[in-house]
Amino acid sequence: MTEQPTAQPPAQPVGEPTRGAYAEAGVSIEAADLAIELMKGSIEKARRPEMIGGLGGFAGLFDASALLRYERPLLATSTDGVGTKVAIAQAMDKHDTIGFDLVGMVVDDLVVCGAEPLFMTDYIATGKVIPERIAAIVQGIADACVEAGCALVGGETAEHPGLLGPDDYDVAGATTGVVEAAKLLGPGRVRPGDAVIAMEASGLHSNGYSLVRHVLLNTAGMPLDGHVDDLGRTLGEELLEPTRIYAKACLALAEETATHAMSHVTGGGLAANLERVMPEELSATLDRSTWTPQPIFDLVRRVGNVAQADLEQTLNCGVGMVSLTDPADADKAIEVLGRFGIRAWVAGTVSAGNGSVELVGQHSGW
Repeated sequence: MTEQPTAQPPAQPVGEPTRGAYAEAGVSIEAADLAIELMKGSIEKARRPEMIGGLGGFAGLFDASALLRYERPLLATSTDGVGTKVAIAQAMDKHDTIGFDLVGMVVDDLVVCGAEPLFMTDYIATGKVIPERIAAIVQGIADACVEAGCALVGGETAEHPGLLGPDDYDVAGATTGVVEAAKLLGPGRVRPGDAVIAMEASGLHSNGYSLVRHVLLNTAGMPLDGHVDDLGRTLGEELLEPTRIYAKACLALAEETATHAMSHVTGGGLAANLERVMPEELSATLDRSTWTPQPIFDLVRRVGNVAQADLEQTLNCGVGMVSLTDPADADKAIEVLGRFGIRAWVAGTVSAGNGSVELVGQHSGW
């Protein structure tokens, strides 16, 4: 049918949405507003004196005059997500720890060069804004920012109906830090004889969950709410154990000891990440017999019949952070980390080589 011209505009002009049309399309402004209201208290905790303003601005503000105390400040930045660990949080309908993982993944990438994390922003994409769920995620982010000593200066929650299911979401974040140029840590400082100080992980952290879910949930059919004697709790509780945040401890380590480099053990495992801070003319050798990974790693290995090489290329196997420290300061390093509740030990040493990292020996009981 051919449209007929009319002298009067239609009662509802084409292209002008009716009241509530956005909600009919799957996006609720009211739900987003309620989520913001619920998260205000959490965000207020995650402040630093340099943070200017509060919620509602288009951009987070941070007073850069704080950098005047540095002779040559170097800004460092990092961005990341938490991978498929969010699938565990969604399956368990528990969302107040995943934000802790997010912060841990980004701030601990900064501290390996000696940078202090200053501020962070987050991004949450979801199929449907459930205010209480979003507030729980942000609560975890804010609590972790307090733990790391950085400010949560802003974020974004985006509702994407049709792209994501109503209960689906993903999180990402970015952080910025600063380090004095003369104190920058890295491969150029590493020396033969340096002790490899291993720092205990809290568990799986936020890497390798595709392997873990495939082995334990999909193949073995283990229920998340089932108690596992070897773990001392349910499988779901173990899999949601938050990523350990090393930021404050590692900054103290860099300040109080002759630490030359650090490595955050994330995707790729211990050896591959330590190689990232090894100079080409040196190598490191680590002795597996100096530690026993937590039971969750052995569970994945046994249930999935996963080769040790595959396990070590995917999971942290009990070591979440490593420092390369002057051997004369090894005991001091362990003491400093212990003050922050982090168990640490000498796992190996640096010697002449070709930039490689080798793991020798065997974990007790494996």
